[in-house]
Amino acid sequence: MRIVVIGAGGIGGFIAAALARSGAEVAVMARGAHADAIVRSGLQVRGDLGTYTVPLRVVSRLEDFDAFQCALLCVKAHQLPSLDAPLQRLSRAGACVVTLQNGVPFWFARRPPLASVDPGGALGSLFDDRRTIGGVVHVSGHIEAPGSIVQSGGMRYVLAPIADGGSAEDACDRLIAMMERAGLAPERSADLRGILWAKLANNVALNAVSALTRLSIAPMLAFAPTRDLVARLIGETLAVGRALGVVGAIDIEQRMAYAARLSDVRTSMLQDVLAERTMEIDPILGATGELGERVSVPTPTVTSMLALLRGLQASFVR
Repeated sequence: MRIVVIGAGGIGGFIAAALARSGAEVAVMARGAHADAIVRSGLQVRGDLGTYTVPLRVVSRLEDFDAFQCALLCVKAHQLPSLDAPLQRLSRAGACVVTLQNGVPFWFARRPPLASVDPGGALGSLFDDRRTIGGVVHVSGHIEAPGSIVQSGGMRYVLAPIADGGSAEDACDRLIAMMERAGLAPERSADLRGILWAKLANNVALNAVSALTRLSIAPMLAFAPTRDLVARLIGETLAVGRALGVVGAIDIEQRMAYAARLSDVRTSMLQDVLAERTMEIDPILGATGELGERVSVPTPTVTSMLALLRGLQASFVR
């Protein structure tokens, strides 16, 4: 199966490099100095699979996307609208797509589509459920320098086709087999939505609080006022998930204990704030609030944090 990884950062680059090292037919879509460095010298990786450098093909022409059977979406969700042209080519070629971003993916609620995730349903119209594989990634990583990535935080990749009987079902099995050969510890789960929502609860809380306070996870959970705020955000998000029927009773303290193992990891939103980049606000907090409105579950803390984050972002992204 020919794979293109769209986004060669800490997550996508790590997956692509491991697949390439195991002999898989894989290419990446990357941009700027990072892409130039990969073309020139390969992608250098440091993480749980060791330190190594692997040559990777960088896709640069639209027509190149016609050849791929599966695309791993590893860019941040708010960047997807800018990738309409290659996604159109992949759709016309009959490729399956794998969503590996933080937040609520486009396939989670199609009718109507979520304005905070897929306004107008443009992405959902390209890939129906029978050609879509959902993914939940429990891995941390970042670009250390152009052509070099660092991975940490363990490895867990949960995958499942969104619908039975489509081409995504076979593609999911083949992708899992390829990832196993690459040492990436994938698993297929019948409870993808529940696993996704449990991760979302932590993302809503930890990303928002870290971005606004600039605290990494350990000090955030050690300071009583921010720990209480994290607990309230997790609680509101889980309440929406229960109303949607995707999670049952989940202990908030257990979710915070799970987060505490990441210690001094900087969340993705905190990394974006420090680099003055656009944050994943809408797919994480915006979608939580939007779905809360659909099921009549109030999310006042999430809504307040969403407003603060939008204000913060407006201060450095014009």
